[in-house]
Amino acid sequence: MPKKLHNHKYLEGFRKQLRNNPTKAESQLWKALQRSHLKGRKFRRQHSIGNYNVDFYCTRERLIVELDGEYHANPVNKEYDLNRTKYLQSLGFKILRFQNYLVFDQLDMVLETIKAEFKERSGQKSPPLFQGEVPAGRRGNGEVTLMV
Repeated sequence: MPKKLHNHKYLEGFRKQLRNNPTKAESQLWKALQRSHLKGRKFRRQHSIGNYNVDFYCTRERLIVELDGEYHANPVNKEYDLNRTKYLQSLGFKILRFQNYLVFDQLDMVLETIKAEFKERSGQKSPPLFQGEVPAGRRGNGEVTLMV
């Protein structure tokens, strides 16, 4: 494992650019995550791990939250995301992926799904709260993907 894994200096400009130009979905989710609003957990946005930037990262939980829009739908980007996910999982990070529209249409469900991944003081995590159907017309593109 590399000595310095988080926030390499050479990615600082890119991280800053991403933070200053968030997608609408990232802005909306950030409002719910910032200032430790979610069960007292601190999240960072556009945090780099290794050579990759992640949308949101909770250090305490080693939890990464990614939002996927149309950019992630093409085969080249899907393969990049898969390789990135495998790398981050190999380092012991948990990854939650949500389609952008879920942040707009079902923000409470997104937040509950994130909270369900938090470890309780006993070391056990809460049971997953999202087990419903993907809304009609959104199947195949909108599943919440939990990668542990």
